[in-house]
Amino acid sequence: MKGHTDAMTLAPEQPIGVFDSGVGGLSVLQALRTELPHERFVYLADSANAPYGERGDAFVAARTHAITQYLRDVHHIKALVVACNTATAAAIHEVRSSHPDLPLVGLEPALKPAVARSKTGRIGVIATRGTLSSAKFGKLLASLAGEADIVVQACDGLAHAIERATACSQPGMPPHALEVRTLCDRYLKAMGSFGVEKGQIDTLVLGCTHYIFARDALRALVGPGVQFIDTGAPVARQTRRLLQTAGLLHSEDIPLSRETALQLLTTGSLAHLQTVAQHWLQLPSSCCAAVVVP
Repeated sequence: MKGHTDAMTLAPEQPIGVFDSGVGGLSVLQALRTELPHERFVYLADSANAPYGERGDAFVAARTHAITQYLRDVHHIKALVVACNTATAAAIHEVRSSHPDLPLVGLEPALKPAVARSKTGRIGVIATRGTLSSAKFGKLLASLAGEADIVVQACDGLAHAIERATACSQPGMPPHALEVRTLCDRYLKAMGSFGVEKGQIDTLVLGCTHYIFARDALRALVGPGVQFIDTGAPVARQTRRLLQTAGLLHSEDIPLSRETALQLLTTGSLAHLQTVAQHWLQLPSSCCAAVVVP
């Protein structure tokens, strides 16, 4: 499935597109806004089709192409951050060839930073089955052979449970938060012992953008000494580098209008996106809208 191969005009005042299968990528958006405070952003949650991690590569690739084309045609983005490990693994090479003019940043589990920071040399990776079974992840793992003992765990159902848990705005423990905690407990126990002693996993790579929203449940299970590694900050720095190289950074001298600085879009429930935007990012519900991406 090919995208628009004709080069489109890119300009510094155009927004950066960010997309994920659901609300998980908002953690990446947060890092991007911190790193690039003078930029405009359009975030799209494909929540009607979430989570991608338990769907086939062909489906994920088709959605990635459709969303890229939509963000270009309708929102005239100047760069795209694929804030989803599964979509990156399934489709980023094809999207690059279909849109050679578009600066493109993908995600992969942050194994290299984890190897650099681990003291025990034993690292855990939690991610979706789609990410872990991809050729891209296999290559990354092989490139680090012998550098650390890497324990990999597919977390079926966890991204979906987190997506549902974040939809609840009522005080107290949301009904799906217990499901999140139960799944975290099951998958971490399957990985072995966590801690800072020899032979223990001292570094945990969060290989799905949704998992940052389960940070409290994960922390309660692994204890205070284990470090979490996620991809938000490195992705934001890489996005800045690409825009700088392409001469597409927005001028700091031109103020952004609050109305156009940020748009949050969803193919799923608008109320869900508004709840998450308010609760996690302290953003007004007025910046959220529901869209259809065929």
